[in-house]
Amino acid sequence: MTVHLRRAYDPPEEGGGPRVLVDRLWPRGIRKEDAAIDDWPKAVTPSDELRRWFHGPDGQWEEFVRRYEAELAEPEAAAELARLRALSARGPLTLVTAVKDPTRSHASVLASHLAPGDAC
Repeated sequence: MTVHLRRAYDPPEEGGGPRVLVDRLWPRGIRKEDAAIDDWPKAVTPSDELRRWFHGPDGQWEEFVRRYEAELAEPEAAAELARLRALSARGPLTLVTAVKDPTRSHASVLASHLAPGDAC
């Protein structure tokens, strides 16, 4: 299982497998026909409330991870997570996000649930 983290503004990499957008909102400035996105499972994205809290003055990384993992355990998110886990078991998978630093974002937390210890 290999899960790649890439910014939505970077071109797709050859051999990266299906590209899954993991943001609740569509990335600004990117046309849908140019994005090369294969899937957009909004159920595994952080809630608007959690996203706003994390980017606000009180947001802390460790608490964000705890809250986001609790959201991923909810039934709809857990079902999508299981589907993505099965998809990643078939080959490489690329999680796409618009955040500036994917390694310290919800995308990295999600990747750790799909391929523990193997996200890059």
